[in-house]
Amino acid sequence: MLSRAGLERFTPRATWILLLAVNAPDMDIVSALGGSLNYLHYHRNVTHSLILLPVLPLVCVLLVRFVFRQPLHWAGAYFVGFIGVISHLVLDLTNIYGVRLFAPFSGRWIHWDITSVIDFWIWGVLLIALLAPLLARLVNAEIGARAPAHGGASRGFAIAALGLVALYDGGRAVMHSRALSTLDSRIYGGSAPSRVAAFPEAASIFRWRGLAETPEAVSILTIDVREPFDPSAGPVYYKPEPSPALEVARTTPVFQEFLRFSQYPFWQLMPAGHIENATRVEALDLRFGDPQTPSFVATAIVNAQLQVVRAWFQFGRAAPR
Repeated sequence: MLSRAGLERFTPRATWILLLAVNAPDMDIVSALGGSLNYLHYHRNVTHSLILLPVLPLVCVLLVRFVFRQPLHWAGAYFVGFIGVISHLVLDLTNIYGVRLFAPFSGRWIHWDITSVIDFWIWGVLLIALLAPLLARLVNAEIGARAPAHGGASRGFAIAALGLVALYDGGRAVMHSRALSTLDSRIYGGSAPSRVAAFPEAASIFRWRGLAETPEAVSILTIDVREPFDPSAGPVYYKPEPSPALEVARTTPVFQEFLRFSQYPFWQLMPAGHIENATRVEALDLRFGDPQTPSFVATAIVNAQLQVVRAWFQFGRAAPR
C-alpha cells in the first residue's frame, strides 16, 4: 500500500525495497532456534531499535540492487526503505507487545496497547485495498467500460486504506484513554488501584480487557466504554504471601529474563506434587492471559531445601515433570 500510494515513484523496484524493509526488523525470528527464552530475549530487541534504523534500509536497498542488477535512485531508494522500517516500528508500538526502541542502551519496553499483536481489522482493510483494483478491472472489462488510468485506481485504494488504518488506530487510542480513565476512577475491594491497564479486544474498539491492580490483588474485567462499568464484575486473583521459594525463583536467570520482559507479572505458588514438599513457582504476564489460561509463563520447581530443581520459560503452562 505504501508503494501504491506514491512511494513507487521515488525509485525503480520500490515495492521490493518496501517488502524487505517493512519485514527487516523481524529478522530476529531466527532467535527462536535457540529456544523460547532466547526468543524472549532477542525478539523486538536491537533490530527494532533506533540504533539500527539508519542501517536496515541501506541493507534492503543493497540487497535489491544486488539481486536485480538494475540501477536505483539511491537517495529515493534509501528514503523508501527508511519509511518501510519506520512503518514496522510504529505498528509494533501500537500493540500490547511493544518494542525496545532504545536497545541496547536501555531495555525499556514502549507499548501503546491500542491494537492486538495480530489485528484482523487492519489486515482486512489492507486486503480489500489489495483486491479492489483487480475487481474493478474485471467489472470494467465485463461491462465494456473504459478502464481508469494505469495505477490510478490502485493508488486511490491504497491512500484510502492507509488513511483508514490511521483513523482506526486514532479511534483505538481515544477509546483506550477512556477505558483507562474509567478503570482508574473506581475502587476495587476497598482499595484504589495502584495501576490499571486496558488491552484491546479483537471484535470491537469499544470493548477492552481491563486490569486493575491493588496491593492485595488483581481484578480482570471487561469494559465497554459505551456502557456502565461494574468494578466487581470480573474475577479477582489474590497475590501470594511473601515466600522464600518465590524469592529463590526470582534470582534464577529464567525469571530475571522474564521479568525484564513482563510488564504486568503475576505470581502463583502451588505444590509441586511430583517432588515431596517442593513448591512450584510461576510468574505470568497478564497482557497475554490470566492465571487460568496463561500464555507467557516462567516456572521454577523449588524443593524443601530452597534449591531450584528446574526453571524454564514457555508459551503456556507446562504440566509438572
